[in-house]
Amino acid sequence: MKQGKIGIFDSGYGGLTVMRNIVNVLPGLDYVYLGDNARAPYGNRSFETVYQYTLESVNWLFDQGCELVILACNTASAKALRQIQQIDLPKRSDNKRLLGVIRPSTESIGRYTKTGVVGILGTVGTVNSETYPKEIARFFPTLLVEQEACPMWVYLVELNQREGAGAEYFIKLHLDRILSRNNQIDTILLACTHYPLLEKTLNKFIPPNVQLVSQGLIVAESLQVYLDRHPEIRTILGSGATQSFYTTDDPLTFETQASIFFGDSVRVQHVQIG
Repeated sequence: MKQGKIGIFDSGYGGLTVMRNIVNVLPGLDYVYLGDNARAPYGNRSFETVYQYTLESVNWLFDQGCELVILACNTASAKALRQIQQIDLPKRSDNKRLLGVIRPSTESIGRYTKTGVVGILGTVGTVNSETYPKEIARFFPTLLVEQEACPMWVYLVELNQREGAGAEYFIKLHLDRILSRNNQIDTILLACTHYPLLEKTLNKFIPPNVQLVSQGLIVAESLQVYLDRHPEIRTILGSGATQSFYTTDDPLTFETQASIFFGDSVRVQHVQIG
């Protein structure tokens, strides 16, 4: 019986927005979600710390029977993905795979813009890594990229302050900053899986000629294409349509927040990692 699972990892809750899209696109597969909430957020941590935390979490998911793990976290994708792929995975003998959310986004972002100027909104770690401009240049070398770090936005989401005066202040602050750098920006990528939950407030301040792009559906459709191209992975994945959720912090708190991100209630178990 095929029992391989797809693992989805994030430092917290945001990856659930990606998982929701993946499950919608590939509903029959088995999934394991891990949120490292006890050590979140990752956005302001060093490359070395993010790499270590991510590696520990990925290995845990592999131990749960995951054949493929998605880093549904932009900071982990920016700071840890390539090192794990190039150094750690080759040491294994079980052909496990690890994918991130940045490459699918950068492969497609050029198709959204008409002016050739795009904005990236992300955490401090993601922006400082310069991963997005570098990756976009590989696929769309003529595209101009402006970035803006939004360190408060994750807290707005997780503290359920997505609307109101406080949220509006910090959202308008960063939108004004990025749009003032180049008035030709017509596409803004939400390069953090928390940020789609701020769209209602974002839309109050986004000019009508600028479109917001979220990553969830892009990543889900990219995964579907990946599995079509790699039947050796697809054929060993289980098809029980199961979903398991784990957190390194308090399960009850996670369950309360998860419904906001995932759009449905979930049952969560605690796990100790590291």
